[in-house]
Amino acid sequence: MSKIKTYLNLVLNLLAGILLLLSCKQEIRPGMIIITRIPQDYNEKNYITGEFWRYIPNSQLVAIDIHNRTKKPIILTKDFFSARSPEVSYDGKRILFAAQQTKESPWQIWEMNLSNHKTRLIIALKENCTDLVYLPGNRMAFSKWVENDVTGTLHQLFTCNLDGSDLRQITYHPHANFASTILNDGRILCISRQLYPEQGDQIYMVMRPDGTKADMFYKGAHGVTFYNRARETNDGRIYFIESEKADHSENNIAVINLNRPLFTKVNLTSQIHGIFHAVLPFTSEKLLVTFKPSEKKRSALYEFNLTDNSLSRPVYDDSEYEITEVALVNGYNRPKKLPSEVDFGVKTGLIMCQNINLLNTDSSEYLVKHIANRIEVIGIDTAYGRVHVEKNGSFYLKVIADMPFRVQTLDENGNVLNGPGGWVWLRPNERRGCVGCHEDYELVPENKVPMAVEKPPVIIPQEISEITEKEVELE
Repeated sequence: MSKIKTYLNLVLNLLAGILLLLSCKQEIRPGMIIITRIPQDYNEKNYITGEFWRYIPNSQLVAIDIHNRTKKPIILTKDFFSARSPEVSYDGKRILFAAQQTKESPWQIWEMNLSNHKTRLIIALKENCTDLVYLPGNRMAFSKWVENDVTGTLHQLFTCNLDGSDLRQITYHPHANFASTILNDGRILCISRQLYPEQGDQIYMVMRPDGTKADMFYKGAHGVTFYNRARETNDGRIYFIESEKADHSENNIAVINLNRPLFTKVNLTSQIHGIFHAVLPFTSEKLLVTFKPSEKKRSALYEFNLTDNSLSRPVYDDSEYEITEVALVNGYNRPKKLPSEVDFGVKTGLIMCQNINLLNTDSSEYLVKHIANRIEVIGIDTAYGRVHVEKNGSFYLKVIADMPFRVQTLDENGNVLNGPGGWVWLRPNERRGCVGCHEDYELVPENKVPMAVEKPPVIIPQEISEITEKEVELE
C-alpha cells in the first residue's frame, strides 16, 4: 500500500511540476515587450478625427522576448476580436488596454494581470473608449467617443477609478483628444485637434488630471501631424513622432525639452526615410521604435541608437502582421500626484488677462493703429457677451464652469482686431490667468496687480445676473 502511495505522490508531484513549468512559460516577466500587431492589409488612415486610426479591427496584443528570439510570442488577447493601446502599470505587473470582445461590441477598457493573463472589465459604456493611461492615486484617464448635435463626433478625455467608479469628464472643447500619456510632473499630455467650427492643426496639449490648467504644450509647423503617444525620459526629454507630409508617406522622430517645449525641437531621423508608428525610451542610449521602411515592407520593431541616430536591424518582425505599438514590461517611477482645486460646490471659474493689447508682434505701428478696448466671449453656437476692458487692457471674468468659450478683441467700433483664440474651459473653482493675446509663450507677467481684479469679475454669460445662492463665492 505504501508503495502505491509513494508512486501516486511521485505522479502528482510530476504533474504539479509540469503545470508549474507550463505556467512559468506563459508568465510575462520584466524586460519583455508587449506589442500591438495589426493585419498587414489594413491601411485606413484617418488622422483628423482619429476614429479609424484608433479602432483597428483584428488587432492583437502580443508579448515577446527580444533577448531570446527562440521563444514563441505569447498572444495575450485571444479572447477578444480586437485589442490595442497597452499601458504598463507602475509596478510592472498589470496592463491596461482597449478592446472589442466581438466585432459588434464597442471598444472598452480592460486590465490584465500579467502573471496569469486574467482580465477584468473596467469601463463598460455604449460609446467607444480608447487611449488609456494610468494616473497616480489608483485612477486612469482615457478618450471617450462623445456625440453632439452641433459639433458632431468628438473624443473627450475622462478619468475614473481603476474599478470604473467616479467617472469624470475633464475636457470640454470641440476637439479630438487622443494618445494620452502621463508626465513625471503629474500632468496629462495628449494629442488634440480642433474640429469645430473649422479644422485646426494638431497640437500636444497638457493639463492636470482634473482638467484644470489646460494649455498648448507643443505645436509644429502648419499641417504637421502627430502619431501615437509622446514618451518622456527621467531627465525631461520628450520623444514623439510627427509628419510634415500631407499624404503621411514619411515621418520623423523628434525630441523636445520639458522646460522649453516650443523652442527645443530636434529632428532625429531626417536622414531615415519611412514611417514610424511608435517610440519608447528603452535605455539611456536607445529607443524602441516601430518602423515601416516602405509601403512594400512590413512595419517591425527596431532599436534606435541615440548616439548616432541610426536604426538597428529589426529586433522583431512578423510575416503576417504590421507592428504598431510597443510597451516595456517593467516598473517605473510613479508620477507626482497633483492636488486639485476643483470644488463641485462652486459653479464657476475665474479668468484674468493682464493686457489684451500685449501681442506677439514687433510692429509698433500695428500696436498704435489696432488698440482694442473690449472683448467678446463666444461659445460653440452663441455669443456670451461683450466686456469693456480697463485702461491697461486687463479683464476679469467669472465664467460658468465646464463651458467651452473663445475670446476675440474688438476696437471702439466693434470691429474684430484679434481672434477668436483657442477654446478654453474652466473647471469648478478654477483660477486662470494670461499675460496677453497671442503673447510670447515665454513672456513673464508683469509684477503688478491688473486694474480689472480690483473690481468684481464680470459674469459670463452676461444674461446670468446671479449665481445660485448655494455657490461658494470666489475671492
